[in-house]
Amino acid sequence: MSQLWFFGSIAFSFIAWGIVTARYIWPELRLQQRAEALRPVLILHSFRFIGLAFLVPGVVSPDLPSAFAHSAAYGDIIAAILALLALISLPSASGVVIAWIFSLWGTADLFNAFYQANQAGLTAGQLGATYFIPTLIVPLLMITHVMAFYLLLRPQPKAVRAFADNATS
Repeated sequence: MSQLWFFGSIAFSFIAWGIVTARYIWPELRLQQRAEALRPVLILHSFRFIGLAFLVPGVVSPDLPSAFAHSAAYGDIIAAILALLALISLPSASGVVIAWIFSLWGTADLFNAFYQANQAGLTAGQLGATYFIPTLIVPLLMITHVMAFYLLLRPQPKAVRAFADNATS
């Protein structure tokens, strides 16, 4: 029954963050140029170092599968580093490339964490104090990855492209 509450919490978080995003976040970001719109997303993801908590004894259960813990922790810290690199590199062309790498890596890392958790038979109780990461933070990260992909894929006006080209020279 606890697994049902766990997955229910994740579902409610997706719904709640979806409403917050649709009502407050996206209306602000959709009107901004790509680099400016990506900045808040990248700043949010720079906090993914929190995933290192999966490696801290006493924070998680000693029964937490190490395959899951290591994969999630190291995947998150790499995503955080990529987010910071993209953040400091924008609006240059290299910043956009790093933002793409971050988005691909970060999304794959989140899907891999779900896969690893499922393969290891992870239970909610094994997460200990990190229970809030998959139930509160991961849904927001997934939603903002979708936004990042949209921002990276949408065409830029010529003036914006010219500015980005000049920033790289």
